[in-house]
Amino acid sequence: MEKVIIVGGVAGGMSAATRLRRLKEEAEIIIFEKGPYVSFANCGLPYYVSGEIDQRDKLLVQTPEALHDRFRLDVRPEHEVVDIDSKNKTVTVRHQGEYVTETYDKLILSPGARAFIPPISGLEEAESVYTVRNVPDLDKIMQRIDEVDPQRAVVVGAGFIGIEMAENLKHRGIAVTLIEKAPHVLPPLDEEMAAFIQNELTDKGVEVITSQSAVAFKDKGQTIVLEDGTELSTDMTVMSVGVQPESKLAEAAGVELGLRGGILVDESYQTSIKDIYAVGDAIVVKNQITGEDALISLASPANRQGRQVADNIAGVKRANQGSIGTAIVRAFEMTAASAGLNERQVTMAGLPVASVHTLGKDHAGYYPGATDITLKLVFDPTSGKIYGAQAVGIKGVDKRIDIIATAIKGGLTVYDLPELEFTYAPPFGSAKDPVNMAGYAALNIMEGMSESIQWHELDSELEKGAILLDVRNASELEAGRFPDALNIPLNDLRDRMHELNKDQAYIISCRSGQRSYIGERILKQAGFAVKNLDGAYALYNTVKPEDLIYV
Repeated sequence: MEKVIIVGGVAGGMSAATRLRRLKEEAEIIIFEKGPYVSFANCGLPYYVSGEIDQRDKLLVQTPEALHDRFRLDVRPEHEVVDIDSKNKTVTVRHQGEYVTETYDKLILSPGARAFIPPISGLEEAESVYTVRNVPDLDKIMQRIDEVDPQRAVVVGAGFIGIEMAENLKHRGIAVTLIEKAPHVLPPLDEEMAAFIQNELTDKGVEVITSQSAVAFKDKGQTIVLEDGTELSTDMTVMSVGVQPESKLAEAAGVELGLRGGILVDESYQTSIKDIYAVGDAIVVKNQITGEDALISLASPANRQGRQVADNIAGVKRANQGSIGTAIVRAFEMTAASAGLNERQVTMAGLPVASVHTLGKDHAGYYPGATDITLKLVFDPTSGKIYGAQAVGIKGVDKRIDIIATAIKGGLTVYDLPELEFTYAPPFGSAKDPVNMAGYAALNIMEGMSESIQWHELDSELEKGAILLDVRNASELEAGRFPDALNIPLNDLRDRMHELNKDQAYIISCRSGQRSYIGERILKQAGFAVKNLDGAYALYNTVKPEDLIYV
């Protein structure tokens, strides 16, 4: 009878265990979990802080008893594997101060990742600094809230978890300051897309400080000192500056490590040591778009990897194809999601890149309740390969990014996006879905129908002598306008074309980019030199409102 030991539960480990049981009924399967809970919803932890998830037990997905009853798994919480002897195929396990040794035929490592804590002066003496990785972490935060009734909280790190914690602490009635070392919140997104979320956080009363990091704690954690010397008072601090692979056990066993200490595995998830496998947040994966090594700490890939490693151990060959890093976050009323690479990453990789921004509705605009979705598509302007996408909006963001993530995984290009057929009825979508429209916009760039500039390129184009032509209606200008822009409403453009100079370069803009594209086509066919401001006024107003004039 084959004996399989799994180190660590949650997504990767428990997926491996239950799949393996379905394939090998007679195998002996033991799961050692160093924490008290082997299967819990770590992505749901922030929502218990606010009470949106109203019962702690709802975070506990499975118990050892339930897993034994259904799958005959030997689940042992609070058992920490402290040593691996790969030569004799044994593990040493610590439980309540005592040590036992277990043999194995196959060993699966699913240790996950631990919160990264940068070196900060005074951290060891701080009494109210927390991370959010597991249920015990959550319990400490809730105990602090119940005992102290904090009035002020600081969240260090404005990634996905940091934003979720900021939102839920704010819902709890606590004044929240969010600190991010990068120039903008949500570093996985490009600056202009993250601006929508940053604005939403600010509008809902969260103080956002970017381009700063915490360098010291004072007064036992009650004061935080930032890089520029600013001091913030806080009753509790949540550290959310990222994670790093929990790979010390593997390293001590002689397993080869790679990028940032991640465990190296082959396409079958086997490590450098025979019969030792690894899955989840601790392993190095291939970015499926670039083929480069990556660390992608997300629940969906971990679940998939757990299932696949079980298949391989059971003799069903299943290759690790890599990941693209699809993720989503809610910030109060706004949602942001992304898949694949952002424009900055593509540029840094030295790949040919183009981007388009489109503004659409989550369902038919004439049907009540329609809300805006801003969608950014990043692609190769030569081949049409889709590098990635980002979207922000109130509703329907998940649907569009999931579609594009599927397109990337399936090897589709921007040529295919207009061809995708979606369900349509007014309450659910549009006859021209935002994904279709992003494909059309990208094709216009690739086929030379349109030439665009990005929001961050506008100033340099104007400095070189271009004139900004705004084709919005006069009533729209009352809400805000570009300084020194020439205004000719689109419907008047053909009749007023004589006011323009064919020797002059123009940048054309409207609210979203749709009317300005029409204007661009009119003017180009008349012999004018014109480029379209991608994303137009709506995008520029979100990311650089200080450069505009408001009446």
